[in-house]
Amino acid sequence: MRLSDLRGRHVAVWGAGREGRAAVIAIAAHGPADLVAVDDSANFLTLPWEGPLAAAAPLVTGEDGFARLAAADVVVRSPGVPNTHPWMVELRRRAVPVTQGSALWMADHADRTIGVTGSKGKSTTSSLISHLLTAMARPNVFGGNIGVPLLDLPEAELYVLELSSYQCADLTDSPRVAVVTALFPEHLDAHGGEREYYRDKLNLLAHGPHTVVVNGADPRLALELGDRSAVRAGSPDTTHVASGPDGAPWFHLRDTPLFPRAVLPLVGRHNEGNLCVALAVLDALGIDVVARKDSLAIAVAEFQGLAHRLTEIPDPSGLTFVDDTLATSPYAAMHAIDAYEGRPLTVIVGGTDRGLDYTPLREHLAERDITVIGIPDSGPRIVEALAGLPTVRTESAEDLVAAVGLARKLTPAGGVVLLSPAAPSYGRFRNFEHRSEVFAQAVADTAR
Repeated sequence: MRLSDLRGRHVAVWGAGREGRAAVIAIAAHGPADLVAVDDSANFLTLPWEGPLAAAAPLVTGEDGFARLAAADVVVRSPGVPNTHPWMVELRRRAVPVTQGSALWMADHADRTIGVTGSKGKSTTSSLISHLLTAMARPNVFGGNIGVPLLDLPEAELYVLELSSYQCADLTDSPRVAVVTALFPEHLDAHGGEREYYRDKLNLLAHGPHTVVVNGADPRLALELGDRSAVRAGSPDTTHVASGPDGAPWFHLRDTPLFPRAVLPLVGRHNEGNLCVALAVLDALGIDVVARKDSLAIAVAEFQGLAHRLTEIPDPSGLTFVDDTLATSPYAAMHAIDAYEGRPLTVIVGGTDRGLDYTPLREHLAERDITVIGIPDSGPRIVEALAGLPTVRTESAEDLVAAVGLARKLTPAGGVVLLSPAAPSYGRFRNFEHRSEVFAQAVADTAR
């Protein structure tokens, strides 16, 4: 379904945040017979609905919204509306067509798009792809799950998009290059279960992409893909890391060394994998990675990484404070912990409790010498899951600020204090940026 297909139809936009606002403006320009916006979760944080938005579509709030959704020819939901929402279940039962702004946009732009998803690594990998393409004189627009709705993106010859599982769920067109970085259970409460989450995530690949690039080292992804044709980055027949001419680790394209691993300023093996995926995408797009290896090395060295993803905060004490607030699952936290292997480490965990199973984290830490501080809401349950591990010391704190103060006391000189929550931020914080702000301020305040 395209935006132009909404002309003359009765359309309801579900959601009044950034995505909903972008959808109303875009749909109104295509002449629907009727357009209404529905917000079932309005609260004190809700932005005013006025001006051009109110003129284009009246806003209906609360329970009255369902009647407007059910009466529509098409419902355009925001990504934040979960598949498990009771209204969604009922709309599906009544066979009311439901789509998203992401799907409407992709229908018109798929052939110009590189779409990146994954349970871990999609932010860094998509950012790397965009950065390296720019360095190779391939201008592109970077967007998606980074705060800019697809329907707000300017026209361009090439797009690089980071796409969440929510955005992938309703796609009926795959991007020209579909990229998956990792797969493990996430957002199960919103998707309805592990199988449903994998289905929605891999819907990115389900509609005829020209090229599929995946992280070939991810076991769950390999299992789900089976024998499907794909470029499997990290394997010897494409981009991978192996011993180079000087005996140190180098990035390679097949049997040709490109540049040393040390060129990449990001820590952790998972970031090696992210760059392998990005380089494989460039190779698939026809860029001569070997001939351009020196220019690529310079671009990689200049890559700044993402805020809130293993971002180190300077501190006069000699401790290294690290903001990894985007680690919202136990698997993401495990990657972050691995990045600081060999140094004294205190990790702060806890956030919105979605009922995740923290057994994988327990197994990962079984032989680690580490201190774990749990904060509400899920922190106490994580601490309980780690009980009895002989080399794991656990503490609890009433909030993030108290946890930072406690970490200063518990972490040996030269050690690392890592905020890698293994849980989302909403509930006690406005969003992940707010959680990062509180962490950084607490680090600054306790340094005095």
